[in-house]
Amino acid sequence: MSFNKNVFVNCPFDDGYRPLLRPLLFTIAYLGFKPRIALEELDSGTPRIQKIVGLIRLSRYAIHDLSRLQARKKGEYYRLNMPLELGIDVGCRIFGGRQHSLKRCLILEEQRYRYQAAMSDLSGSDIAVHARSPEALVTEVRNWLNSQAHLQAPGPARVWTAFLDFMSDNYVALKNRGFSDRDAEFLPIDELMTCIGEWVSRAQTPRSPGSTRRTHRKTP
Repeated sequence: MSFNKNVFVNCPFDDGYRPLLRPLLFTIAYLGFKPRIALEELDSGTPRIQKIVGLIRLSRYAIHDLSRLQARKKGEYYRLNMPLELGIDVGCRIFGGRQHSLKRCLILEEQRYRYQAAMSDLSGSDIAVHARSPEALVTEVRNWLNSQAHLQAPGPARVWTAFLDFMSDNYVALKNRGFSDRDAEFLPIDELMTCIGEWVSRAQTPRSPGSTRRTHRKTP
């Protein structure tokens, strides 16, 4: 998929972020874009930073979630990977030449003003806040892509409903393939992205009149 359709995703990869990562990837795909993320391909022979730089160069859009800027317990280090990747993306936009000057990014945070204490150079930037709410994250990502790419995208409520339908359908499909509940919950990101892409393709293919589709909702 082309530079104009790629969306680089820079976010935490821990289990606590998984409830946000799934709808984030889904929203990007549902709106007709391709999410690009370091975990989309497992290759121990390629340094992750090299892979990340390559994905940033290939992506017109980027979403950076800085919600792990603050340590959560005494003695814990806060995460620097996300600010580093944001810096690479901004540098690519400034120094990468004519095509890369078209790059745009969305910065997400858990709390509205916390980033200013950790990254004061971002003061004055437009930061979107999700408050660790998957539904709020879907709204922020949908609204940003709709604005930046001049779409006439479905409303946030419809995107969220589609995500819930995907989760339900995918859970049933995985169980039928022999996945346990734990297997389904911790589905590798590359497989998750394949499942999302296939579901979106089917869901957006016009169906014949009179056809019906039943789903059994599973909470994300």
